[in-house]
Amino acid sequence: MDNWFKSKWFVRIASLAFAVFLYIFVSVTVNSNESESRLSGNSDQAQLLDDVPVEIRIDEENYVVSGVPEFVMVNLQGSPGNVRPLALQRNFDVFVDLRGLGEGEHTVELQHTISNDVSAFIEPKTIDVTIEERASEEFDVVADFINSDKLAPGYELVDYELEPSTVTITSSRSVIEQIGAIKVYVNLEGLEGSINNREVPVNAYDTQGNELNVRIDPESVQVSANIDNPSKSVPVTVDTSGELPEGYSLNSVSANVEEVEVFATSNVLEGITEIATEEIDLSEITESGTIETQLALPEGVNAP
Repeated sequence: MDNWFKSKWFVRIASLAFAVFLYIFVSVTVNSNESESRLSGNSDQAQLLDDVPVEIRIDEENYVVSGVPEFVMVNLQGSPGNVRPLALQRNFDVFVDLRGLGEGEHTVELQHTISNDVSAFIEPKTIDVTIEERASEEFDVVADFINSDKLAPGYELVDYELEPSTVTITSSRSVIEQIGAIKVYVNLEGLEGSINNREVPVNAYDTQGNELNVRIDPESVQVSANIDNPSKSVPVTVDTSGELPEGYSLNSVSANVEEVEVFATSNVLEGITEIATEEIDLSEITESGTIETQLALPEGVNAP
């Protein structure tokens, strides 16, 4: 044995074996720590959901509430096997339970139906709400016709009808007292004919023109509008300019039609008593005959 230790090759081989053993030991220890670290990471996961709707549980027959946010943030924490499906399917509810509370201001806590296997944190955790007595009132609906100046040329709105012409608004008494108008909007752009039973949504506005969040029954009405292209018959006159060449005289000039039907809006037609032809230059005429010319139609007037 002493001779082995004295041997140069034995010492070299022993040193090499020890170095290999030390390398393997360190590698196994590091890999083991990394595996433990990965396993530890897989056991806990967080998922933030920032658009979770809030359900309101309240005695809807008698009360309305304001101050409840439409959406809240929910932070889920737990094992991936529980958090991931929950975040994807969103098969849970976030709600505020106001049943049993009366009129007035209240600070309430948001609740959820998430399993205890997952930790859930809602932001905000509590909210301030105002509960008021429910009230209903009937209002007339007014139609607001937009882009009437973009109707087809010569067309105009004659009259209209809404069915139904009234709706019932339900909200708190304080909100109902703010109502300034109940409107529907009807777009007339490009129309060349009447509107028959077009369904349009109803909107409620306060006296400042701000839209109000109220319950409207029904939510839409049907509008029928008479879009007309008025017309009337007027005499045709021949418009001339210049003088006949020397030695010629004009016995008579007339159009081949006495009247023409013109189409335009009512206010334009009111100002029209006759329609002239485009000017005929007499200086270019040296014999009797027929000359083709166009009607000089004012702007906004059409003739077939």
